[in-house]
Amino acid sequence: MKASTDKQLIAKNRRAPHLYAIEKTFEAGIVLCGTEVKSCRGGKVQLVDAYVTVRHGEAYLVAAHIGEYEMGNRFNHEPRRERKLLLHAREIAEIDAFIQKKSMSAVPMSVYLKGGRVKVEIGMGRGKDVRDKRRDIQDRDENRDLARTLRRHR
Repeated sequence: MKASTDKQLIAKNRRAPHLYAIEKTFEAGIVLCGTEVKSCRGGKVQLVDAYVTVRHGEAYLVAAHIGEYEMGNRFNHEPRRERKLLLHAREIAEIDAFIQKKSMSAVPMSVYLKGGRVKVEIGMGRGKDVRDKRRDIQDRDENRDLARTLRRHR
């Protein structure tokens, strides 16, 4: 029997595209304990202040919150612990080189189930300043107005 490859979204970092100009994305596996997987399947994941760091040739997801599993009793996990990311060595080297550049960041974009496994989409980008954010909002509003106008004239 072949595992399904469709994605089932668990959590999305909606602030990341607003705060960062994402240039490249990676898909990474994540090392979780049993109660964390069950919490992820229940949708108890928050990526608001999370980021990716590289130490000793290994990538880690820092400050991501995976809520405690209700039925986990004393075997439950720490909600904000660092979690190791599973990537190829060349991908880790690329992320590390990217992070070392000035004002560059690696942030989790989303967490999802793929083929029964929990995956993290990592976005690498530069932090936006106020002008960039305003320009994005202005472009979005213009596109919305244009779509409205086109819809009326059909």
